[in-house]
Amino acid sequence: MRPLQMVDLKQQYLAIKDQVDAAILNVLDSSAFINGKPVQELAAGLSEYLGVKHTIPCANGTDALQIAMMALGLEPGDEVITPSFTFIATTEVVALLRLKPVFVEVDPKTFCIDPEAIRNAITPKTKAIIPVHLYGHVCDMKAIMDIAAEHNLFVIEDNAQAIGADYTFPDGTKKKTGSIGTVGCTSFFPSKNLGCYGDGGAIFTNDDALAEKLKMVANHGQKVRYYHELVGCNSRLDTIQAAVLNIKLKRLDEYIAARRKAADYYDAAFAGHQNISTPFRAENSRHVFHQYTLILDGFENVTEVRNELNAYLAEKKIPSMIYYPVPAHKQQMFAAFGGADYHLPVTDWLTERVISLPMHTELDEEQLKFITDSVLEFLNQKIK
Repeated sequence: MRPLQMVDLKQQYLAIKDQVDAAILNVLDSSAFINGKPVQELAAGLSEYLGVKHTIPCANGTDALQIAMMALGLEPGDEVITPSFTFIATTEVVALLRLKPVFVEVDPKTFCIDPEAIRNAITPKTKAIIPVHLYGHVCDMKAIMDIAAEHNLFVIEDNAQAIGADYTFPDGTKKKTGSIGTVGCTSFFPSKNLGCYGDGGAIFTNDDALAEKLKMVANHGQKVRYYHELVGCNSRLDTIQAAVLNIKLKRLDEYIAARRKAADYYDAAFAGHQNISTPFRAENSRHVFHQYTLILDGFENVTEVRNELNAYLAEKKIPSMIYYPVPAHKQQMFAAFGGADYHLPVTDWLTERVISLPMHTELDEEQLKFITDSVLEFLNQKIK
């Protein structure tokens, strides 16, 4: 059996090695390392794939969120509603721009932001909502867009973990995540479903005027070189990363299918186990399984058991991760924003129980059997 990885980037690379090597050599030969032709090709390819008018590549997913908020004209003191159960970048950028993060609950089944919690958190200072399509499951975008329209709020989709996912509206309309809100943001960090070989990100919108401003913010606030109309930043996706992504974008649906196949195996292996809840799949959401995350329950000291399982798997050379052990509102960095005053029992409940198993495009049945047998062996020993 091949050694297990949380994300097996080496095996994925070997499957496309010839194409990737040739593409990188072409960039080296052209010496157009910044804003070369592959960058424009990637922007066009992503726009077509997602069904959006504009794609603005940038340096990473965190920058994508920052650029979006800057371009939307959010000002210090404006409130931005965000889940606390998410990777820190989502909320960190809000504070960085001197906006006020307002933390709300997530749905305990989907791990995604709770629309009713959004509605209850709106104040006259609220300007934007950040739905995070966590682990690859899609937020309830119909409800979120309705709330945003009712209160004239921006919707900034954090699509770092769900690129390629589909959301079906009640009328049957289907859209890709990242194309639904005012603006969508994604990351191309190597472990993502569509990952490059370094850092990378992109921003998506159907708003022509906003697209122009997003491009300016990402490029020192300039439309014409050396004429800077607004305060911006420097955030570019380099040509080599774009060249890699152009190859992988053509395989994204294939990669998603491989992840879903692995998830199906996990689901079947754990079905009916009294201490395991497998990832929920809403009928209107095509889960793309950036992570495969279990919820453990039914133990007196469930967090202790979860942590022991994590250690047990490590001893067997099976990687596993806890995404995320400390929610944003309990992080020291948000103490000044009243983080300790929040009461988010669902978020706390999840942080005590979640554990993620290996999930990537190269998992085979032998590896999956070893992982699932090991998880079940440990938990069944605990039951005895």
